[in-house]
Amino acid sequence: MFSSISTAPAKQSVSDTISVLSGRLSSATLLEDRRAAILGLRSFAKDFPATVASGALRSLIGSLSNDGEDVDTVKVVLETLLMLFNPNQDSPEASDEIVLWLADEFTQRQDNITLLLDFLEEADFYSRLYSLQLLTAILSARAERTEDAAVQTPVKAEALVTCADIIKGNTTLQESFAQLQVPSPLSQPSSGARDGGGPDRDSEVYVIDGLLDLTLAVSANDMFDVRIAACDCLKAYFFDHAEIRLHFLKRAIEGYKTGLDETANVLAVLLRPNNDDAIVNPYRPWFAAIITFHLLFNNPEAKRLAMAVTEGDAEDGEEIVTSIQSVAAHLLSGLGREQDSRVATGYLILLLGWMFEDLEAVNDFLAEGSNIQGLIQVVVRPGPADEIIQGLCVMILGEIYEFSTKDSPIPRASLHAILLSRLGKEKFIDRLSRLRTNPFMRDFEVLPQKLDPSSPGRLPEVFFDITFVDFFKDNYSRLLRAIDREPGLEIPVSANGVQQGISRDLVDSLRAQLKEKSKALDELHMASTTLERQLGQEQADHRKSRENAAVDLAKVNATIDAVQRDHAAELDKLRQQLASEQAEHARQLKQATQSKEVELEAGRRKLVSIQEDCKRQIEYTKKTSEAELEKLRRKMASLGDDHEKQLSKASKAAEVEVDRLKRRADAEAADLRATISRLEVDLMKTNKNKAQELHTLQEEHAAQLALTQQQSLAKLEKQIDLAEESASKCARLEKELDETRQDGLKIAANLAEITDAKQAIQTELDDLLMVFADLEDKVSKYKARLRKIGQEVSDGEDEESEDESEDGQGQSDDDGESEDEAGNGQVTASRKTA
Repeated sequence: MFSSISTAPAKQSVSDTISVLSGRLSSATLLEDRRAAILGLRSFAKDFPATVASGALRSLIGSLSNDGEDVDTVKVVLETLLMLFNPNQDSPEASDEIVLWLADEFTQRQDNITLLLDFLEEADFYSRLYSLQLLTAILSARAERTEDAAVQTPVKAEALVTCADIIKGNTTLQESFAQLQVPSPLSQPSSGARDGGGPDRDSEVYVIDGLLDLTLAVSANDMFDVRIAACDCLKAYFFDHAEIRLHFLKRAIEGYKTGLDETANVLAVLLRPNNDDAIVNPYRPWFAAIITFHLLFNNPEAKRLAMAVTEGDAEDGEEIVTSIQSVAAHLLSGLGREQDSRVATGYLILLLGWMFEDLEAVNDFLAEGSNIQGLIQVVVRPGPADEIIQGLCVMILGEIYEFSTKDSPIPRASLHAILLSRLGKEKFIDRLSRLRTNPFMRDFEVLPQKLDPSSPGRLPEVFFDITFVDFFKDNYSRLLRAIDREPGLEIPVSANGVQQGISRDLVDSLRAQLKEKSKALDELHMASTTLERQLGQEQADHRKSRENAAVDLAKVNATIDAVQRDHAAELDKLRQQLASEQAEHARQLKQATQSKEVELEAGRRKLVSIQEDCKRQIEYTKKTSEAELEKLRRKMASLGDDHEKQLSKASKAAEVEVDRLKRRADAEAADLRATISRLEVDLMKTNKNKAQELHTLQEEHAAQLALTQQQSLAKLEKQIDLAEESASKCARLEKELDETRQDGLKIAANLAEITDAKQAIQTELDDLLMVFADLEDKVSKYKARLRKIGQEVSDGEDEESEDESEDGQGQSDDDGESEDEAGNGQVTASRKTA
């Protein structure tokens, strides 16, 4: 017994094992047995692809059809098939012929390709991934036959959804995806295809154009799932890729402006809608709005490009209508005609994404005052209410108020008053709350966003987009509280780090500066007026002082002239008197000098005469004495020695006599000299006395003249002091006048500077007012244009609204049509105020 157990079983070959597994796969009735057989085949697929393919390929493909509902089995089968297409390189059975044979096996039957395409609809990720990889391998081996088989297969929405999931967020795939070319879904269909079947291969288009055609140009109701999948694929194409979004939008704008191929142009569908087509195919504008919403959402540059799209030619006198105003006009027009709510929902979703945190877009929407009135009328309209439309209208009103400013065409305060008076806080909150609790919004994630096969012929119940639903839930609380925000509290909005629109801080700063400048200007005006009055008073006082000073100066000058004349006359008189006295003194001095000189000359002559007489007498005496002496000598000589004694005695007597005569002559000469000296002294005394008298007279005259001059000078100095005081007062007044003028010039300069600043600020405000005035003109022109195209615009409505705006805005919400007219009047009055 034990010997039989220990005997080893016969060893099977690989081919036998694969044959056994293939037979078990084809004949097993239990799913677990078939799955076990597939797992066994998978273990051989990499190393023995030819053996596995020859024995079990058709069984594996059949298992995909028979066991397609079991995810695990499908996954194992797809993995095995992928291994057959990608065997080990060192396997002896690996060759290109195996791959071609496998591809031929799949492409020979249309059902095989259809089967793989069906797996793209599965929820399991690996089923979709392996199916797509398997299709890629088959396409690489037999491209043309695979394309033909794929074209003959109806387009599956899940395939497009899978494609969208693959390229979404992958920059490389997004950029290369646009280069693919596919047969146009609008080409002539062949029989038997769900969407029209396979088109002509010559009518190939780029995949983006094909997706747009599939989304916008196909109107069959049973193609909705494919259309929404194509829309998802387009959204995935430009998801999180700013350059692709801008490129897509620029192409759309270019196509819209040229008017070429408007069928698949999202802007042409939105801005030039076909009302008849919207009745038959309401999802066409809805898809266009959703695609545009994704292009513009959180993309300031794309919003700027879209806002630049306008209608009308200003050169031909046509009114320029912006893209936002066109969308709003088509929205309100559709709501007025009670168009399918899906069209209005698409427009509302687009406007909500476009105007969110975009001040320029909000102001552009508010430039047409009837837009607010139209939205309010939709919300307060009596009768059965569409919760989605009313909720979205209230959401737009809240969003517009949230991002409006006091410089908007309808100022923030006026808009707040309109919302409270026409709509009311309770109704505002109620409509938003109903939209939030609406099943299509609340249960969006769990509801299938596709056609309901149980209700053929009915439109799908699809109203929203996942991105918009997230946007609504994220901003619901903010917009719900918007109506409670005071009008003075504005929301600053920044895009790419740059504040949008007119900087509120800058405007408030400029207004504060303008107020301060105006206040300073008023103060300066008052100060200038006061200074001008003071200057006038000072000038008058100065003129009066100058006149008085001139009069005083004239009087002083006259007095000075009179004193100078009197002084000059008196001085001349004194000079004449002095001259006459000097002449008299000179004459007397001359006479005295002459008389003394005569006396002196007489004394000199007498002295000379006496001296000559004395000299003659002395000479005579001397001669006589000498003669007598000689006579005596001779007598003595004759008498001899006896008479010597007598002679000596006589000689002595003669000498004595001579001495006596000599002394007498000397005495007389001395007397004469004394007389001459006395006369000279007398002459000197006389000259001195005369000089003293002349000096005394001169001193007296000088003293009298000095006294007179001193008195005159005192009077003159006093008058000069008065004149100098007047002159200094004049100089001081002139200096004060100059200072006043300088202050006036400074004030004028400050006034000019403040005026320039005020003018600059006023210029900015005037520019804004000019823009508002242009918008008013656009309103009137737009109404005229609406009348031309047959739109009802009541002329009396404006007049009644103006009257009601003057009477106030406090009417009740329950007054019906009169309440609407009052709201219109408030908007009109607000716009006029702006």
